[in-house]
Amino acid sequence: MKRIKVMVVDDSAVVRQVLTGLLEADPAIEVLSAVADPLLAMTRMKTQWPDVIVADIEMPRMDGLTFLRKIMSERPTPVIICSTLAEKGTKTSMEALAAGAVAVITKPKLGVKQFLNDSCDDLLSAVKTASHANVKHLAVREKNSADAILPPLENHVAMIQTTERVVAIGTSTGGTQALEVVLKALPRVCPGIVIVQHMPEKFTAEFAARLDNICSISVKEAQNNDRVVPGLALIAPGGKHLLLRRRGAQYFAEVVDGPLVNRHRPSVDVLFRSVAKSAGANALGIIMTGMGDDGAAGLLEMRNAGARTIAQDEESCVVYGMPKEAVLRGAVEKTVPLNAIAREIQQQLAVTA
Repeated sequence: MKRIKVMVVDDSAVVRQVLTGLLEADPAIEVLSAVADPLLAMTRMKTQWPDVIVADIEMPRMDGLTFLRKIMSERPTPVIICSTLAEKGTKTSMEALAAGAVAVITKPKLGVKQFLNDSCDDLLSAVKTASHANVKHLAVREKNSADAILPPLENHVAMIQTTERVVAIGTSTGGTQALEVVLKALPRVCPGIVIVQHMPEKFTAEFAARLDNICSISVKEAQNNDRVVPGLALIAPGGKHLLLRRRGAQYFAEVVDGPLVNRHRPSVDVLFRSVAKSAGANALGIIMTGMGDDGAAGLLEMRNAGARTIAQDEESCVVYGMPKEAVLRGAVEKTVPLNAIAREIQQQLAVTA
């Protein structure tokens, strides 16, 4: 069996030692080298390129974000950020994900060695997931790519705005950039959207705020009883499940605690099932890039309830796991590339015109 080749880049000798020990204890992983800064890393990578890089952010001579952007622009490679800066504020973590990081692991300033030992399973899982990532789709994109992805549609009129239609999106690994592509391409006149992106608690508010700043539509972290209205996307808060409820002709968000479903909270299956129940044929379900099978069963329920269902195609996925499982279960009506998903969402309006 081919072992996953990993490079560790961290200025702390303790962290390098602990990470190397934890990773090499798994027979599926080989640590090529553990170096103190990105310049040393790039020198080593001239002779042997790793399958996965685990990197800090605060490092001498070159910071981790600059290193990440350089890697993703020159030779896209799965990168896991393991940094104390995620503890300081989630903005830095969002910048890392936007720059192409596959995952972000927050390490504390104190007790790092014990934390890494306690988090060994999460670290190994992140490395193995990253090794399967199709990172060419995480490479830095042109800032003004929305027009190329989706030319403006003609003949939009105000009277087609309605709360009767709703779009539900589920995604995981690679989803932060994929959602950016989709939501940036939407005009303000579009159906209300509810989203589950697998993310840790406290990350989703910053993620939603960032999207809100760069999109024509409004984007926010969902709160209990938020109305789902045209031109608004609600993102499930990390650590909570998001459900869609209907009162009369209006849709509302319900944010609840609960057990992990398919190892996740929020869970795509929970959202999709609630949409099948509350919206039925008035909904469009979309499952996008991600590891595992969360959302496949719920999407099938949506399709059985009369909803239209779409999966992102394998070629444009970072990880073709969740969409593949949905296709295998017969939950998907149509498979489309990432750059066609926004148009599919807008066509949801035509159903009510």
